[in-house]
Amino acid sequence: MNKPLVLRTARTVCPHDCPSTCALDVEVLDNGTIGRVRGAKDDPYTAGIICEKVARYAERAHHPDRLLYPLRRTGSKGSGQFERISWDEALDEIGRRFLDIEAAFGPEAIWPYYYAGTMGHVHRDGIDRLRHAKAYSGQYDTICTMISWTGYIAGTGLLTGTNPEQMAESDCVVIWGTNPVNTQINVMTHAIRARRERGAKIVVVDIYRTATMEQADLQLLIRPGSDGALALAVMHVLLRDGLADRAYLAQHTDLNLRTEAHIQNSTPIWAHMRTGLSVAQIEEFAHLVGKNPRSYFRLGYGFSRQRNGATNMHAALCIPAMIGAWQYRGGGAFHSNSGTWALDKSEITGASLATPGVREIDMCRIGAVLTGDPEALKTDTPVKALLIQNTNPMVVTPDHNLTRQGFEREDLFTVVHEQFMTETAEMADIVLPATMFTEHNDYYTRGGHTRVLYGPKILEAPGEAKPNHFVINEIAKRVDAPSAVSLKTDRELVASVFERSHYGDLDEIEKTGFVDRALPDEKSRYINGFAWADGKFRFHPDWEATRIKRGVQWVCDPADMPDVVSYCDWNEPTSDDVPFRLTTSPARTFLNSTFIETPGSQKREGTPSLLMHPEDALRQGLENGDAVTIGNHRGEVELTLRIFDGLQTGVVVAEGLHPHKAHRKGRGINVLIGSDPVKPFGGAAFHDAAVWVRASQI
Repeated sequence: MNKPLVLRTARTVCPHDCPSTCALDVEVLDNGTIGRVRGAKDDPYTAGIICEKVARYAERAHHPDRLLYPLRRTGSKGSGQFERISWDEALDEIGRRFLDIEAAFGPEAIWPYYYAGTMGHVHRDGIDRLRHAKAYSGQYDTICTMISWTGYIAGTGLLTGTNPEQMAESDCVVIWGTNPVNTQINVMTHAIRARRERGAKIVVVDIYRTATMEQADLQLLIRPGSDGALALAVMHVLLRDGLADRAYLAQHTDLNLRTEAHIQNSTPIWAHMRTGLSVAQIEEFAHLVGKNPRSYFRLGYGFSRQRNGATNMHAALCIPAMIGAWQYRGGGAFHSNSGTWALDKSEITGASLATPGVREIDMCRIGAVLTGDPEALKTDTPVKALLIQNTNPMVVTPDHNLTRQGFEREDLFTVVHEQFMTETAEMADIVLPATMFTEHNDYYTRGGHTRVLYGPKILEAPGEAKPNHFVINEIAKRVDAPSAVSLKTDRELVASVFERSHYGDLDEIEKTGFVDRALPDEKSRYINGFAWADGKFRFHPDWEATRIKRGVQWVCDPADMPDVVSYCDWNEPTSDDVPFRLTTSPARTFLNSTFIETPGSQKREGTPSLLMHPEDALRQGLENGDAVTIGNHRGEVELTLRIFDGLQTGVVVAEGLHPHKAHRKGRGINVLIGSDPVKPFGGAAFHDAAVWVRASQI
């Protein structure tokens, strides 16, 4: 058989929720399929390098199990029994059921639920246009960024930092609480360039020896949740040994005698007891960054997904302020550029249609919401219908047993618009087939970089798959919401957003594929002051002012929050009954629950497993490859043991969100994770659970 011809190479964008949002060159073949997918070499941040899962995207786009037609459930929820129906039948039933529920219980009984399965704004955020037009229940977005963004903004006042391309100009790159080899491969491109061209040292702070840590010059293997203790001890050494930049601190920060007295108590010995690092390691790290103030701190999401995550993020962010790193190109810190886009998306989201006072429900507490918890619901109105796009809550949300119980309600009408028959889709009453990024037009922002990119439609969709924009419009027509119907195509909406946001003309932008929105260097490095009224970086966070900037809600007593940079011992406590601290870390070739269906990723990740230190395994009488059961008061999960010396004793790690069906008892790792809101404004502590581990009874 002859190989299909490559008709052209199309420029587009990876749509998935990784900060790189890579620029792609995609082969379009003569049989209407895609071939090889490569990173765009002319994009300075992608620089020709993409992750292996997206490089194999044809495997996903043309998978034989893609959903191609609308389906109606015929068996019990979760049975997988469906019949094919037409789009009109599906949409008419959705409209009829939504109107009936609204008449009986009010509009807040319907909850549109979504997240970042696509980072494209038209097809991700258009669901809000329907929500606002109908006054359906709002969604409080807590599942990913809430904790980390809070801690970062508490220091700088703005969610931006030194341009990530400047990592290559650094003398020391500190990669803290993230594993970019698995999740943000482009971080490594620029960090390794700094090592090669400048002799820069790479430091990695993490809770187990990841593929990223294996490339580090200094490996700091700490206990989960102890990041704040490490940061305070480093600052103690910097002040003690005269390595802090006193002139910078006086001019650009609110450091005062009370701050110094507080930090003086956080000695390396004190931090050793909490982090498990040796005093020598803490001293070495402090002297490395203190003597190389052109240090770049790349602060990840992972270490913030603890109950003390916001204060840990803030504490780590204080180190570059202590050494005045922001003064130098290639110095300072970075977490996300998501505070810089200045996009007018009101036409997509229907912001002007919003009704004041509509309840906003915490997306991480979906299990509590669906099982009728009054605190989670906020009002007496139950949730009687779900419209789900771009997420798979049956796998990705915490407190899974409670989530499953909620989805199993026969009185809950669930609509899922998806690309595959996910475990959420299996619980639906109506399943609608969705397009992939090559099959519609959209634009994408890069939290991890400075460019907004345009991704054009380059293929026709298979079967009867339809984009999100179509679905929202068609449902709006059937629920008497004409104001939610956009008369523009997805491309026209992109063009309109760009014009309203003063980005320029889409036809011109399409020639390069992006708009560069990099802030001036003096602003991204806060040369003229930080984004607080006094222009000072805050060692003393004002959490209420941070709340107002973020437009979020308190979930704790404000008095619970420290008013100075601190280590807060708030993590779920271990005990004789639950002696291990569990972290659920990202796998290399899964992205949350995306790619779990592709053969390449399944082969790479293998069976769901648990990493455990050899000393712990010996004490438990366990051997490599044993079937183990891991549990706590929330439930139990079965995994395969992998003995691994790259973590501290008392710590266990489970990588990747494998399908529930991949586990012997049909339950995945999020069974063990709590949905209790993290201080101060909510979020789930995905990497913070206390558990026991035992040999499975086969």
